[in-house]
Amino acid sequence: PDTVLTTLLGSCVAACIHDRVAGVGGMNHFLLPGAGDSESGRAESFGLYLMELLINGLLKKGARRERLEAKIIGGAKTIAGFSNVGEKNAEFAHQFLTDEGIRIVGSNTGGEVGRKLEYFPVSGRARQYPLSGAETQKTVALETATPKIIAPKPADTSIEFF
Repeated sequence: PDTVLTTLLGSCVAACIHDRVAGVGGMNHFLLPGAGDSESGRAESFGLYLMELLINGLLKKGARRERLEAKIIGGAKTIAGFSNVGEKNAEFAHQFLTDEGIRIVGSNTGGEVGRKLEYFPVSGRARQYPLSGAETQKTVALETATPKIIAPKPADTSIEFF
């Protein structure tokens, strides 16, 4: 119940999907809309694969399709002069969820700045913070100045969908 999923989004989009009755939820984070080129072998970057992975994972955890509720966050146009892949990502997420009959209960997409997203999968609550760019610079500087030593974790055979 205390789990918080966190990600940073620029032009990427995250779909946060939740079943309040089953008390399960999950989040994905995709870089590009649609399915992509099947020969590229990069399915994990595309919305179609990640949306299906998330929904199927929730169904395996006891969610029911008719109770699923979604929030869509991200899709900013963070670099002027480039195509607006963020807008296409957001449009894809909205269309996919609509086509699947999953109710969209919240959406905050577009704009020109990235976002930090915190998602609480058990309650379905999502919280976001706009990024000015200074946060990224500060994080990079801190990681460069004080590298962290991470002890190896024991092997875990369970599967967790995020």
